[in-house]
Amino acid sequence: MPLALLALAIGAFGIGTTEFVIMGLLPQVATEYGVTIPTAGLLVTGYALGVVVGAPLMTALGTRIPRKRMLMLLMGLFVVGNALSALAPGFGLMLAGRVVASLAHGAFFGIGSVVAASMVAPRKKAGAIAMMFTGLTVANVVGVPLGTFIGQSAGWRATFLLVAGLGVLGLLGIARLVPEQPVAEGVRLRHELAAFRDTQVLLAMAMTVLGFGGVFAAITYISPMMTGTAGFAESSVTWLLVLFGLGMVGGNLLGGVFADRRLMPLLYVTLGGLTLVLALFTLTAHNKIAAAVTIVLIGGLGFATVPPLQKRVLDRASAAPTLASAVNIGAFNLGNALAAWLGGLVIAAGHGYTAPNWVGAALAGSALVLAFVSSALERRTPAPAGPATAPAEAVREAGAATVR
Repeated sequence: MPLALLALAIGAFGIGTTEFVIMGLLPQVATEYGVTIPTAGLLVTGYALGVVVGAPLMTALGTRIPRKRMLMLLMGLFVVGNALSALAPGFGLMLAGRVVASLAHGAFFGIGSVVAASMVAPRKKAGAIAMMFTGLTVANVVGVPLGTFIGQSAGWRATFLLVAGLGVLGLLGIARLVPEQPVAEGVRLRHELAAFRDTQVLLAMAMTVLGFGGVFAAITYISPMMTGTAGFAESSVTWLLVLFGLGMVGGNLLGGVFADRRLMPLLYVTLGGLTLVLALFTLTAHNKIAAAVTIVLIGGLGFATVPPLQKRVLDRASAAPTLASAVNIGAFNLGNALAAWLGGLVIAAGHGYTAPNWVGAALAGSALVLAFVSSALERRTPAPAGPATAPAEAVREAGAATVR
């Protein structure tokens, strides 16, 4: 794998840290601003919705900008947003900072996935994408637990200052290691939009929303669930997030390997397993050991869906993949927002901190149904022409020099 993937993984590490660290700090943030836990959960929902909006918006604005330069601009925006969150005097400004940082998220992973896939042989695309996403998963083993510990020890504002520093490091890494890539000629926004006429692209994105939404339904409220139901001390949330991160790392890497071999069977197994594990979490959350094991499984099964779903969108939109790739990243976060909101609703309704697990199981199960629908339709409809038969400008976009 090219060394440039390390630079993309560094940026992904910073983004992953800010996305997930808030979950371990919700009680502290809620206390400082004098809001409820469900209200503080809007920091998760707001970030996720910002990714949904920012993914297509920033990608469209960057169609005429070389990809390396666009990645650097996105990391700069990320730094500004996290610095704003760290210094926010009120909850509203804190939320605004989260949204500003989130605008960079989807486009960074969308464009980064294109760049990563462009640097390897076609049979290794999912592996290259998984390598970049390793930064996101490792963030949950190192960045998120460290940020949670710092937040609980020195205050949550210190955590977001640390995250802003990670963004600066990611920007420097991209500037140093990612090769220059010219703006793709002949591919315009209308070519990118054409991918959304493919039913399989839309189904993959729907699976993304529902499948990963299932993960976030449970994990958004992991801190109050583990302290209030399982009986863990507040300080234990840090190592529980480490377990979740270890599951994510393993699931992401395995997903990258098997997505290049048996993509749809992999989705059947991961989505089916995720549905079952989330349903069982309503029971295992009452036992410390069982809860810890379940958290690892949720991370592993959830992130094993990322490389195959991202690759499926790339394959189906191979002629002009950038916007579709970024929107699929937004779809992950649309699922996050939907799940965090629904989880907050069931908690606010008095069903307890384990109730979001049922929401997650329902979402993941719906994604599994869509996976079977997608396969059934694919057996009846031939796949679209790949780069070998696409127009010349599309070939340049999807070829080895420019495909992400």
